Amino acid sequence: FPAYGIDEDPVTGSAHTTLTPYWAAQLGKKKLSAQQLSKRGGRLICELQGDRTLISGQAITYLTGSIHLSNQL
Repeated sequence: FPAYGIDEDPVTGSAHTTLTPYWAAQLGKKKLSAQQLSKRGGRLICELQGDRTLISGQAITYLTGSIHLSNQL
C-alpha cells in the first residue's frame, strides 16, 4: 500500500509460486531466474521440485520477534 506510506515488497515470492510452474512448462525447464521490476526490485532463482517451488535469493532481516503460546485453551 505505497499510497498509505507502506512500502511494497521488493519481490513477491508468493506470485512466483504460480509463475514458476507456468513458465517452466512453457520453456521446458525446471530451474528459472526471475527479476521483479518494481521500484525496489530484486532477483530470484526459482526451481520446481515435484509439486513445490523452491525460491531462493538475497534477503535482509528487517524484523525479528518471538511468539509465546499458552498451553491452556
